[in-house]
Amino acid sequence: MERLATRAKRGMALARQRPGEADFYLDSVALSLHDFYTGLERAFRQIAAVVDESVPAGPNWHEELARQMAAECPQVRPAVVSSKSLEALDEYLRFRHVVRNVYAFEFDAERLGRLVEALDPTFGQVRSELQAFADFLERLAQ
Repeated sequence: MERLATRAKRGMALARQRPGEADFYLDSVALSLHDFYTGLERAFRQIAAVVDESVPAGPNWHEELARQMAAECPQVRPAVVSSKSLEALDEYLRFRHVVRNVYAFEFDAERLGRLVEALDPTFGQVRSELQAFADFLERLAQ
């Protein structure tokens, strides 16, 4: 996840430095942002399957999974991520959909820039929350 965040930031910096080649760098940024969210989503699916024993299905499973991770499951687990993180991650979830369904030459450079700028605070908070959740699981195992 950290490598993906670094790659996205580096790609955005190069796109800004080399406007004539920006499209190539923006493609890399978009893919890194897509992979960033997809990596988090894999962790969320694992938590849903193993801890919650309930993985959402259907056309809106991505959104449902994210909401599930922000909800406390009484007598099972605390919320995995905060509502603040859920709100921030929603931007990456929606962008993931764009990457999968829009041609690369249609990426919005300003939107990419906003997502890259928000990466450090968003990932920092989510990483901290995931670590707290891992600590909860460790205590539970003991």
